[in-house]
Amino acid sequence: MSKFISAAEAAAYVKDGATVMIGGFLAVGSPLKIIDALAASGVKNLTLICNDTAYPEKGIGKLIANKQVKKIFVSHIGTNALTMDQMNQGELEVEFCPQGTLAERVRAGGAGLGGVLTPTGLGTVVAEGKQVINVDGKDYLLEKPLHADVALIGASVGDEEGNLIYRGTSQNFNPMMATAADLVIAEVADVKPVGSLAPENIKTPSILVDYIVK
Repeated sequence: MSKFISAAEAAAYVKDGATVMIGGFLAVGSPLKIIDALAASGVKNLTLICNDTAYPEKGIGKLIANKQVKKIFVSHIGTNALTMDQMNQGELEVEFCPQGTLAERVRAGGAGLGGVLTPTGLGTVVAEGKQVINVDGKDYLLEKPLHADVALIGASVGDEEGNLIYRGTSQNFNPMMATAADLVIAEVADVKPVGSLAPENIKTPSILVDYIVK
């Protein structure tokens, strides 16, 4: 059975109120065609888990511009003034996570862990409302795992079954997000025949990928 669907079909799997992981780093490695389809779909009240909100006119920034997002888990928003404006006006809830912590929370969600312990954020606003656990005389924040209804990821190369390879900074979040959602849709820039990818280069095995957008 073919896994290939259109960007519009991919967007249709995201329902109002869904929690969605979107891979990429300042739109590099993001599934831009799917994001554009989401922006056109009118879906609303989304919770996004992403590294950043890119730019107002590109990637995740389009969803922010359309006010389709109610909450984001994010490591920074400094490249998108619209995100800052909506946060300051109380229109958008923003939970800041240090970048490494955000990655670990997603990894924990994919691995079925109860959370991760980190000293990062102690004594700052990041620690507000979070449990502090002492291990051998040292305090750590308990950062709970993140999981999504849908993960939208971008891959540099993949085969027709959904085995995926990532290049450059697209490796930052896409591989772990593929493990931490109920439904995984990959937008693949270069699709190869099955058997043409060296197994040792594959970062995401096809068993984790439900659908592919060329």
